[in-house]
Parts: sequence; C-alpha cells; structure tokens
Amino acid sequence: MLLEICANSYQSAKNAQIAGAKRIELCSELSIGGITPSYGLIKQVVDKLDIETFVLIRPRSGNFYYSDDEFEIIKKDIQICKALGCHGIVSGVLNKDSTIDIERTRELIELSKPLSFTFHRAFDVVANPEIALELLIELGVERILTSGQHPKAINGLETLKALHKQAKNRITILVGSGVSSENAQTFKDAGFDEIHASASEVINKESPDYFGNTPQTVSSIKEIKAILKVIADEV
Repeated sequence: MLLEICANSYQSAKNAQIAGAKRIELCSELSIGGITPSYGLIKQVVDKLDIETFVLIRPRSGNFYYSDDEFEIIKKDIQICKALGCHGIVSGVLNKDSTIDIERTRELIELSKPLSFTFHRAFDVVANPEIALELLIELGVERILTSGQHPKAINGLETLKALHKQAKNRITILVGSGVSSENAQTFKDAGFDEIHASASEVINKESPDYFGNTPQTVSSIKEIKAILKVIADEV
C-alpha cells in the first residue's frame, strides 16, 4: 500500500521524505481545502528533495466551476509544473450542476501529459459518483482522490468500497480525508492500494495571532512513520 502525504509547506514535504513516504501532493492552505502552491515552493521542493511530487492545481477555494480566466490560470500552472520537473498533476473541473466538465478536464489531462493525472476531491460533490467514475476512466484519469462523498473517509467507507469494486483496476481509488495511523488498517483490509493523509500536527501554538489566522500545521514525521508501520507489507 502506498502512502501519499498532503504537504502544505516545504517543511511538510521534507518531513514526508525523511519519514519514508513515497509521494506527496504539494499544496497550500489546507484549512480551505487546499489551493495551488507558489512557484517558489514548488521549485524548492523539486530542486531540494527526491520525493515524488504531485501538485494540486486549484486557483481558489470554493466550488470547482471556473471562469474562462480561472481556467487559463489552471493551464498556465500545469505548464509551470511540467517545466519545473514535477511528477504529477492533481486537478479537475465541474459544471455548474456538479457533473464532470468533460471537455475542460480532457484538456487538462492532455496538457498534463506525460505526467500522471489525479482527479481531486471535486469528485466528492458530483451528483452521481458511479457515472462520474466511468467518465473519468474514459478520459484516462489515473486516480481519484476521494473520501467516498463524506467529510471523512472512514464514514464513506461503504461508498469507497463500492467505487473500488466498480473500478476493477481500471483506475486507482486514492482514499483521503481523516486518514491516520488509527484507521489506516481499515483501508488496507478493504483492499485499497493507496491512501492520502496530511498527518498534521500544530506548531507554534503560543504564537500571537493578530489576524485571525488558523494555527500553523506541518506534517508530522512521527505520524507518517506510524501510518507506514501500519500499512507495511508483512515480510
């Protein structure tokens, strides 16, 4: 089983590598669901670390229906990631009615090639996940990051298992949201091949907060190692 760490900073990415994770999804602002990280952060991670790096391409928080201008930003960010040497793209676009925007998503997949393409948690708000799954398979998406359309993956387990069964190894169901060392065994026992976790811990708890900001978090080496221990294949 592969563990992908959702890394919200250079330190989180570095901690993921130190702890032994195989892949990161690099993003910023986890408190709002994640948005595209800065050019500087992407370059620093790719230049200084060896860990496989997928990058979240999402220009803002909120819904997943984008204006023409926002869509151009998404495409430019994908081109930047390719030029910097990233290994994968995490993105996706919906229509106003929360169905997959087939044409725009196809365009992003083609633009991303030869990088791996993950359809992100926009999947968790689609009206019909079974139909959406088949559409994404037809489009050539390699994996779907999903919590089974629940706030936490453990609560969406039955939906996740149904999607995994439907996928029939045609696409990877990447389980994410609330995954930890306490429940990772459940997802392993259910037969999933990949899980996604932020493994976050709060740092600088005593720092003054003049601007109403949420506490600073970083991916924990200890928690990442704990998850890896749980999902390790027996020798």
